[in-house]
Amino acid sequence: MLDSILQAIGNTPVIRINRLGPPGVNLWAKVEAFNPMGSVKDRMALSTIEAAECSGELKPGQTVIEATSGNTGIGLAMVCAVRGYPLVVTMAESFSIERRKILRFLGAKVVLTPAELKGSGMLAKAEELAAAHGWFLVRQFENEANAQAHVRTTAEEILADFSGTSLDYFVTGFGTGGTLKGTSQVLRERSPKTRIVVCEPDNSPLLGSGIPQARKDDGSPDGSHPLFRPHLMQGWSPDFIPRLTEEALAAGRVDEILPIDGNQALQATRDLASKEGIFCGVSGGATLVGALSVARRAPQGANVLCMLPDTGERYLSTPVFEDVPVEMTDEELEISRSTAFARFDAPKTAAMKAPAAKPALLEVDPEAERVARAAIDDTEHPVVLFALEWCEFCWSVRKLFSKLDVPYRSLDLDAVAFQEDGLGGRLRVFLHRDTGATTMPQIYIGGEHLGGATDLFEAVRSGALSERLEALGIAMVTVGEDFEPASLLPGWLHQR
Repeated sequence: MLDSILQAIGNTPVIRINRLGPPGVNLWAKVEAFNPMGSVKDRMALSTIEAAECSGELKPGQTVIEATSGNTGIGLAMVCAVRGYPLVVTMAESFSIERRKILRFLGAKVVLTPAELKGSGMLAKAEELAAAHGWFLVRQFENEANAQAHVRTTAEEILADFSGTSLDYFVTGFGTGGTLKGTSQVLRERSPKTRIVVCEPDNSPLLGSGIPQARKDDGSPDGSHPLFRPHLMQGWSPDFIPRLTEEALAAGRVDEILPIDGNQALQATRDLASKEGIFCGVSGGATLVGALSVARRAPQGANVLCMLPDTGERYLSTPVFEDVPVEMTDEELEISRSTAFARFDAPKTAAMKAPAAKPALLEVDPEAERVARAAIDDTEHPVVLFALEWCEFCWSVRKLFSKLDVPYRSLDLDAVAFQEDGLGGRLRVFLHRDTGATTMPQIYIGGEHLGGATDLFEAVRSGALSERLEALGIAMVTVGEDFEPASLLPGWLHQR
C-alpha cells in the first residue's frame, strides 16, 4: 500500500523487443509510460518540487509555473495536486490538444503561446509571469534537481536490471537533458563500457552541428538555436540546447549523436504498438529508430537499451494517428458481412420496418406534476432542462448552453435525488403526457415547451432561441455563422 500516488513514480520495467530487432542482438526498452502520469517526466516533477521545498524557494501555497510541451506539466500537475500548490503552465499552441485537457483536468491552468515563437517563446512567457506574480519557476531545462532524479532512480534501476549481464548501449533522445545528464553520469562511473547514444531530429541537428547555444547569465537559452527546424517528435529537442544537455556533452558522456528521420519515427511508433503491444509516444518511436540502427551494427549478443519516454494517448490528434480510420475498413466490412447479424448494410426485417406502437399514456400522480410545474413555472430559472445525468444528448444540450452562456436549471431524473419513491420515473410520465415525447432531454423556456436536443439546435440556427431568451431578459453569446450546433452531438452520430 502507498501513502500517495507519488510513491508510484519510478521502478518502470525494461521490456524485451522481440519482433522488431535484428537477430542475435538483445534489444530492450525502458517503458516510462508505467509511471502514474504516463511519462518519464513524473520523476523530475517530484524531484524539482522536493528540492525547492527543501531549499525554501517554494513556499506553502505558492503558485508553481513552468514552460512545457506537456509531459513535464502533467507530472507537475500531479505533484502539485498532492502537495497543494496551484500550477500554471505555458505551452506553445502547436502541442497536442490531449495534453491541454489532461493538464486542466488535473487542476492546472494552461496559458498558450503562439506557435511561431516556438519553445523559447513559451519559456519567455513563463519567466515573465513568474517575475510579475512572484511565482516559483521550475526551470526544468537548467534545474539540477531534474538530472538528480535520474541519478537516484532511472540509472539505479537500469543498473539493477542489467546487474547479471552487460549493458553495451544506452540510447536516448533529449528534451530537457535531465534523463541524459543524470543517467549518463551514473553509467559512466559504474558501467564505463556502456556506449551512450543520443538521438535528435535529422532536420534539426542542434547537437550534431557543433554550434554552441547562446545563453543568458542564468544559463537559460538566449533565443532559438540557428539550426532549429520544426520536427515531428513532440517532447524531443526544443528550439534550443538545454543547459543540462550541454553539460552532459561537455563532460564527455555522449559517444554518438544519431540523426533520426521523422517519418521513420512515426512508423516505429506504430510498429511498437502493432508488433510489440507497446503503446508509446512519437519520441519513443524515434528513440527506437536510433536503437535499431545501433543494434544492426552491434556485435552478436550485445544488449541495447532505449528509453520510451511516454504513452501514446498524448498523440491522438497528431500525425502519428492520422492514417488510423474511424470508419470500418474494407477488410472489416468484409468480416461484418461474413455473418447475417448486426450488419449496417443488411435489409431491415418486416419487424424492424413496422412502426413502433405508441406507448400507453400512464396516469400522472399529483406530486410529480407539482414538482414539474414548480420547475417549469419558476421565473427565477426560466430555462429548465429535464435530463438524464449520463445521456450524451443531454450532455450536448449542456455544452450548447455553456457555449452560449445561457443560465439554466437541470433536473436530472436519474440522479440519486430523484430515485426516492421513483420520483424520476413519475416525472417522465408527466413529461410524456405534457409533451407527447418519450425521449430525453426536454427543454422548457419561460414556461413553454421548446422540445428536445435537435429542436434546441434548430432554434439556435433559426434565431428563435435568441428571440425567446431576449423576451425574458436573457442575453446569450453570439456565435459565428459557421457554428453548427449539431457538432456538439455525440461523435458516433457523425460516423455514417
